[in-house]
Amino acid sequence: MGKNGHDNAIEVAGLGVRFRRNRRGRRSIKSLFASARRRVPMGEFWALRDVSFTVRPGESIGVIGRNGQGKSTLLKLVAGVLLPDEGHVRVNGGVAPLIELTGGFVGDLTVRENVRLTAGLHGMTRAEVSARYDEIIAFSELEDFQETPYKHLSNGMKVRLAFAVVSQLDEPILLVDEVLAVGDKSFRAKCYARIDELLAEGRTLFFVSHNERDLQRFCTRGLYIREHRLVMDGPIDDVIAQYNADNAS
Repeated sequence: MGKNGHDNAIEVAGLGVRFRRNRRGRRSIKSLFASARRRVPMGEFWALRDVSFTVRPGESIGVIGRNGQGKSTLLKLVAGVLLPDEGHVRVNGGVAPLIELTGGFVGDLTVRENVRLTAGLHGMTRAEVSARYDEIIAFSELEDFQETPYKHLSNGMKVRLAFAVVSQLDEPILLVDEVLAVGDKSFRAKCYARIDELLAEGRTLFFVSHNERDLQRFCTRGLYIREHRLVMDGPIDDVIAQYNADNAS
């Protein structure tokens, strides 16, 4: 069974995705011929190419690399937000996506209404939302703002609310993208504690970050993305050391 990936939480094989750059002006005949020889349409580039790995249930994986190399794109592919142009991603089990946290909330709805709407969209039943509502509000520290329209919240309040909702999901796979870089020190401490709780429950963690301390705290294994390809897969300390060696000034 392991050969076909059914024992894995995440299986990525031959993954590739390309995007189109915004370009202005006319193309020259020379540039059109050059594009044809590359077999990539003019203005397109590979955000990821030929990426393969598997993640076992309960593993904690950290993804590291310089900006623009495809880390967040990889996370969105695992989350199902994007579809690949090559290869495949298979995810066995639901995901709790702590990425682009403030997306999906409705500005004119109140905090209370947004909690019920967003939790429902993530798959919680009405009974589950009702049972966990007080805990969500307490975690977000928005007890005094439950009837406030979402658009009137500060950015910090919005992030706290989103994290509080998504971290209450029962999905076995947790996807985290730099979310711990936002918020004040006390809120980050609450986030750390909550992620520790989820990992203790046996959740699988797929974590993108530039913060080496966070990667070493939560992850045992690392994936190093360089020039849009996976160049190293190994113990997190070894991967961080290689990344630092490659980027030493």
